[in-house]
Amino acid sequence: MKIESERLRLSPVSDDAMRRLIESEPDAELKQAYAEMLDGCLRDPANRDWYAVWLITLKTRPGTAVGDLSFKGPPANGAVELGYGLRAGCCGNGYMTEAVRAVCAWAFAQPGVARIEAETDPGNRASQRVLAACGFAPMGVTGEEGPRFALESRKTD
Repeated sequence: MKIESERLRLSPVSDDAMRRLIESEPDAELKQAYAEMLDGCLRDPANRDWYAVWLITLKTRPGTAVGDLSFKGPPANGAVELGYGLRAGCCGNGYMTEAVRAVCAWAFAQPGVARIEAETDPGNRASQRVLAACGFAPMGVTGEEGPRFALESRKTD
């Protein structure tokens, strides 16, 4: 599985790559989140893409990762949740906006997805700008990490 945008390639990493990511992650909360994602991949391989970490790399420099993103499980009640992050030194280039647009288009093309949700740290204005640029709107609720946003499918059935 691979998604390509103008400048980026997005693809789920292998289970072994997720294990290496867990081992090398210094942040305890992120390490736990990655472990839960790997558990989902192993427990539910038919829905692996909904649990795996997706690496975001530059098309002009193959193998150069600028960040990653992930869903927090397969669709439930028509919705999936998206999380993402950029590597140090990669901010301000529009990479995450491009990646979120691309992965949202992919998600909406999958069966059972009518809404994509995300939440940000209350002070993370850059992440909130990414969501706004991609068409997400505030939901008016706060989740564990902060304010929640949603993007509704524009499909007409």
